[in-house]
Amino acid sequence: MKRSVVCICCLLFLFLGGRIRTAGQEDNSSIRVNVVLVQLNVAVTDGKGNYISGLRPENFSITEDKIPEKIATFEEGGEPMQRLMEGPGSPVQSVSAGNAKPAEPTVQASDEGASSPATKLTGANVFILFDTSNYMYRGFVYAQDSIADFVRSLEGVNKVAFYSYSRDLSRATPLTSDPSKVLLGVRNTVAGDNAALYNCLLLTVKDAAPLHGKKAIVVFSNGPDDASSVPPEDVTELAQSTGTIIYMISTQVAQNDPVSEAVFERVSRATGGKAYFARNWKDEKKAFASIREDLAHLYSLSYYPAANSNRGWRTISVKLVGKDVQKYRVRSRDGYRLLQTAQVTSASTANPESTPAPE
Repeated sequence: MKRSVVCICCLLFLFLGGRIRTAGQEDNSSIRVNVVLVQLNVAVTDGKGNYISGLRPENFSITEDKIPEKIATFEEGGEPMQRLMEGPGSPVQSVSAGNAKPAEPTVQASDEGASSPATKLTGANVFILFDTSNYMYRGFVYAQDSIADFVRSLEGVNKVAFYSYSRDLSRATPLTSDPSKVLLGVRNTVAGDNAALYNCLLLTVKDAAPLHGKKAIVVFSNGPDDASSVPPEDVTELAQSTGTIIYMISTQVAQNDPVSEAVFERVSRATGGKAYFARNWKDEKKAFASIREDLAHLYSLSYYPAANSNRGWRTISVKLVGKDVQKYRVRSRDGYRLLQTAQVTSASTANPESTPAPE
């Protein structure tokens, strides 16, 4: 009897042990390594601010924490994207030393007073964030007109969203490819409460985070932030880590406040954008036209980060390589911090399941 019980126990142990090992083997086989694709939007200009077009992937050198990176995809303005690598460690597919043509950079005159209808914003997603606080009572209608003209000028853009803010954020028109819906949202806005710019800008950055490709937030602010609980540094860091460009358009009301002026400059510059301070409605229109031109002339580059033990802030450097191009100026974000999914849901990556997840 005892021998029978022992035999049964042994059989059960062997059976269950095999099942446990099998289950463990199945779990291990389902583990996948997700690699994040980091995207950069780069503006190249000469000393006069004119855009430089015609550069090629070999004209750009990217390092992350001083570690050289290989460009995976390359796109200029609205031109078709070149896929140079299928994945980390894969060979270059479309450009090689044998067939690469020499770069022929050309200067595109930059006129902030008018936009070029021939240059399309192919694939871009644009969020417009409009200040409807009590700072806006005097220039409200003029600002609406400037924003409406900007929306009409976004030829070829993927989608546009129109948000407004005072103390709270109003998602008046979620991302849409129908400009008439955006214009309706612009015309239906009304001025109101105190301004919580950084609270609402942070929420807008989070909305943009899951999107792939070129994405930008264009902020029109008529004054300082007097109601936010979120510091601008948090907004800047999240925008950098999700690859979101922030452009700031403000008026002399904000410029007369040294703190607001400095913050607007810092937030836009750190994300690869620009800050504008408009004295009147004509300057507002020029600022929107300049932003539209900037978006149309950006180079979009991406890379799979090389092995890096740094789990915090990673510094990115973009430089020009080649004869007669190093004299030009480069503008892009200067780094990112690895984010957990708890911070940004479905952050923009090559694989939405990846975590941590920069772009």
